[in-house]
Parts: sequence; structure tokens; C-alpha cells
Amino acid sequence: MKTKDEFLEGQVLLIDKPLEWSSFQAVNAVRWAISKRFKIKKIKVGHAGTLDPLATGLLLICTGKYTKKIAELQGLNKEYTGTITLGARTPSYDLETEISEEFPTSHIDEQLLLETAKSFVGTILQAPPVFSAVKKKGKRLYEYARQGKEVEVTAREVTIHEFEITRIEMPEIRFRVVCGKGTYIRSLAHDFGKALKSGAYLSELRRTKIGDFNVNKGISPVEFRENLHIEEPRT
Repeated sequence: MKTKDEFLEGQVLLIDKPLEWSSFQAVNAVRWAISKRFKIKKIKVGHAGTLDPLATGLLLICTGKYTKKIAELQGLNKEYTGTITLGARTPSYDLETEISEEFPTSHIDEQLLLETAKSFVGTILQAPPVFSAVKKKGKRLYEYARQGKEVEVTAREVTIHEFEITRIEMPEIRFRVVCGKGTYIRSLAHDFGKALKSGAYLSELRRTKIGDFNVNKGISPVEFRENLHIEEPRT
């Protein structure tokens, strides 16, 4: 177990974020556990790259002086695995919102899927989802979206290093993606559906790697608390 001084000097913690937890909740859980165990009134804790509540997987949480490394860690390549469901779209590009449009999929075969996936590899233009935390005129895009307001979203360059289709069980396909900073896998799923002349949304997502950090070595926020021998907080 790490000591108080080690957490204050700085640690990069590999946290496996559970489904439906926000990244903010995971950071708060880690901060609370450290503060409780070592009776520290104030310690810096932050994460190096948000994961949506509907995604699971690797969250790098930095403590103490290592919070200065967050910008550097955010720039590392990331690997994701997940499921894209074809034949429909949702406003959020994932399961946060209900299906709003449906499309045919009878023309889609394995060859088309593999060729279309290849067309996304490289530097591409991608617009963030309207249900995202990207800011426009001082407000998060999701704030406009939830108020039903239309807002123009600017596309930006992102890099897809690998886009591999790992299993096809129509209308669901399993995939693995390695990408650079700022890539939205929800947008990739949405754009993939459009390129197939159909629709698509992200139905499952897990972040497996950030740089050389692997989720296989990660622990949940609950396991982190238990490793510090802290009882579950009362509600």
C-alpha cells in the first residue's frame, strides 16, 4: 500500500471505471479514500481524459504533484473496444438517448464493413457529438442539446491509427480502435453508419489502453478504497 507521502509526491493510479460512473465521481471516490485514510484535508487529484458514464475502462487518475503530468498523459494514444449497432441513429450517438431514425442494412456485407473501416484510418475531420462537454460560447454542447437548441458544431482533425472490425453479428459489430487525442468514438460510430449509407450508434465502449498503461492492471474505485482499508461511506 502507498504511503501518505507517496500520494502527496504524486502517483498515476490505474482505475477501471465502472459502468454509469462519471469520471468526476471516480476522481471524488479516490480523493475521499486518500483523505480519509491519511487524514489529509486537501490533496490534488485529477484525471487524464474523460470517459462517458456509459463507457467503462481505463481512467488515469493523478495525485499530488503528478497532477502536473495530466496534460502530457492526455496526449497519449488510446485504445478502445466496443460495439456499434447498425441501422439506427440516436441524437447522442450512443444509448444516452432514444433511437430517432432507422435505416436499412440489407446492403451491408462483410467486405463493405471492412473497406469502410479502412477509409477512416488516418487523419480525418470529425465533429464532436452535440451531447458532449465541448464548449461553445462558454457553454457545454450538451447544455444546448438538452434545452433543444440547435448549435453549429465545428469539425476538427483527429487521428485514427487503427480501426479493426473484430466480430460481425448484424446489426451489431465489435471493433477495436487506436486513436489520438480528442477523438470521439461516438462520432466515429455515427460517421461510420453514414459512410455505410445507413445509420449507426455506439452501444458499448471500453477503454483498454492509454499509451503503455493497460486496464488489465487497473482496479475499480471500490477496490481502491478497500485496499486502503476504508469502510464504505454511509449514505
